[in-house]
Amino acid sequence: MSTRAKGGKGTPATVAATKAKIEYTLHSYEVDPDAESYGEAAADALGVPYGQLFKTLLAEVDGRLTVGIVPVSATLDLKALAAAGGGKKARMADPKDAERATGYVVGGISPLGQRRALPAVVDASVSALATVYVSAGRRGLQIELAPADLIRLTGARVAAIARG
Repeated sequence: MSTRAKGGKGTPATVAATKAKIEYTLHSYEVDPDAESYGEAAADALGVPYGQLFKTLLAEVDGRLTVGIVPVSATLDLKALAAAGGGKKARMADPKDAERATGYVVGGISPLGQRRALPAVVDASVSALATVYVSAGRRGLQIELAPADLIRLTGARVAAIARG
C-alpha cells in the first residue's frame, strides 16, 4: 500500500518523498513516553525487526554536522562515520544543534526533508533489506521505503558505520 502526502500537507519528510515521486508507506503508532529508546519502542509498536528500522543521528565530523543512519539494534560507530565522511574525528552533535539544523525534534528526526542539506551516511546493512523504516518527521510516525530511495533522497554514502 502506498500512502502519499497530498497537496504539500504532511511532514517535510513525506512532502520530500512525494515530490521525489517515490513509493512509500506511512506507519503510525502510539508513542511510549517512558521508552528508553525511541527506535526500539517504534519497532516494537510496529512489529518490525530492529535491524529494519533505522534511527537518524547527527554527529559533528571535523566540526561539520553529518547524518548517520543506523539500525536501532546498533550504535553509531563515530570513528567509522568520520572515515566515511572523509574526516578524522567525530562526536555526537548537541541535540539543540541537531534540531536547529534538521527542523525536527529529537526522537522524530527524519533523514528526509531536513531544513539544511547535510552530508549523510547510511549503514551498509541497509543493502540487504527489501524495505527500510525511518522516522517520517515526528514521533509516532515512520515511513517505509526502498533502501535505494532512502539513499537517493538523502544523497547518502553507504558504509559500515554501525556497531553491535
